[in-house]
Amino acid sequence: MAKIKFADVTEDITTREEFPLEKAREVLKDEVVAVLGYGVQGPAQSLNMRDNGVNVIIGQRKSDAENSSWNRAIRDGWVPGKTLFDIEEAAERGTIVMMLTSDASIKTVWKQIKPHMTAGKALYFSHGFGYHYSDLTGVKAPKGVDVIMVAPKGSGTSVRRNFLNGVGINSSYAVAVDATGRAMERTIALGIAVGSGYLFPTTFEREVTSDLVGERGTLMGCLQGILSAQFKTLRKHGHSPSEAFNETVEELTQSLIRLVDEKGMDWMFSNCSATAQHGALKWAPEFEKATKPVFEKLYKAVASKGEARAVIRDCAGKNYKAKLEAKLEKLRSSELWRAGAAVRALRPHDPVHANAATAAGVGGRGAN
Repeated sequence: MAKIKFADVTEDITTREEFPLEKAREVLKDEVVAVLGYGVQGPAQSLNMRDNGVNVIIGQRKSDAENSSWNRAIRDGWVPGKTLFDIEEAAERGTIVMMLTSDASIKTVWKQIKPHMTAGKALYFSHGFGYHYSDLTGVKAPKGVDVIMVAPKGSGTSVRRNFLNGVGINSSYAVAVDATGRAMERTIALGIAVGSGYLFPTTFEREVTSDLVGERGTLMGCLQGILSAQFKTLRKHGHSPSEAFNETVEELTQSLIRLVDEKGMDWMFSNCSATAQHGALKWAPEFEKATKPVFEKLYKAVASKGEARAVIRDCAGKNYKAKLEAKLEKLRSSELWRAGAAVRALRPHDPVHANAATAAGVGGRGAN
């Protein structure tokens, strides 16, 4: 492990230099890694491991629907009866069982696989939810089973794309139970095999708390909220959809955030005009002051398990997918994101969105 100083804190970081892929393969050479769930993280982590020479099988509920996860797995080259099984059989065959099903389904899936979690196996998570909230999910690993976690800091799509582009994605890791004496080396080896660029330590509790706050905060919820607020303010005062979108989203995603990614916020500021610098530095404290109470409220909602209870209650509901699609359609059909579709269609390098401007139907001030 390398000791890296972050601000005033020194952390132990594991990179692919200290723990190369060849070492990961050696650690995992006698393992059968059963990936349960082929939805968000499942495809990326399993395909990355397969490409890295790890013995991987998939556990997924069988379905004849063309767009089902089962058929997606087949299209990705997993073979029924050889590398693709139902969840219980995969759990029986696996020596490392990766619980990559949705958080809301863990309670049900755990009842199915618990009898197959025998001594010597490892129970792997990519999120602290299922194990930390065991009073809500029922997950209590049997005696003799390692409980470990590698949590990539990105969507499954990013995990796979980064891997195919030859770069890694940062991941946190934790060992909750070391029953075999091999839990740590199993964890780090899996972290390297799934495509991590570097690994940093955490606990199941810290991971799920920071993750839920982050997703509801700046990564997704807060981001959508502030983008919508600025766009609507500009539109209210007569700015066109194109102008409002470009000044709210396009410049952020296509220019400024890339500078932040490159060398930090100060680097981005230093590469903007004096007018932009002056105004941004003046108003940043105002936005921090305005949003800090919301983040405190959010943190308390997560720490109290209120958010976890809501996830299990709502996401496990019979009509959840229909309700979700209705909410996403509302987002998709908002003037902000219809304007976005039109703007993306005008990018000369973005043929995927060709002709989207017409389909987006972005109109004038009266557009919904």
